[in-house]
Amino acid sequence: MSSAPFTRRSKAFNLANLLTYGRLAAVPAVVGLLFWPEDHWSRWAALAIFALAGITDYLDGYVARTYSQQSALGRMLDPIADKLLVAACLLMLVADRTIQGWSLWAAIVILCREILVSGLREFLAELKVGVPVSRVAKWKTTAQIVAVGFLVAGPAGESVLPGTVTIGTILLWVSAILTIYTGWDYLKTGIHHMMDEG
Repeated sequence: MSSAPFTRRSKAFNLANLLTYGRLAAVPAVVGLLFWPEDHWSRWAALAIFALAGITDYLDGYVARTYSQQSALGRMLDPIADKLLVAACLLMLVADRTIQGWSLWAAIVILCREILVSGLREFLAELKVGVPVSRVAKWKTTAQIVAVGFLVAGPAGESVLPGTVTIGTILLWVSAILTIYTGWDYLKTGIHHMMDEG
């Protein structure tokens, strides 16, 4: 009897993938808490879950590499979980006006870049072209996570650290600038291969 189905199941439920599933589960939890009527406890709870999810972003990759738990499922879900978490938080923060004014453009740039890169990755994957994650892209991800964390804390954070929202807004602009830079790298690669295909 073949052990292939069992092997596939075991890979689907290895520790690295379980951490990714946890990050996906964090999305509705954080959104629900941010949707809650304005209350400091819900902000702190949302921040705690968001921070744990951000930590798993680094842990799942480390676990997968260290314990040889890489899988096609993990490679697919990992960037999806990251993008869903950041995008959902940005939308909720815009809705409750934590992000407003000119800073809306920073959020729009980040969301548009994520959609663009997802499309380009799908196109390049069909051509069997891999695009390695650059160091700047890792800085971008870190800046995004930290920026959104400060903004999720929002009014609750202001009571502990005045200027919390301002710090988050500045970091949001930093991540937006890095987002444009890294997005251009993906776009250049995509255009190059599109021209080759044409």
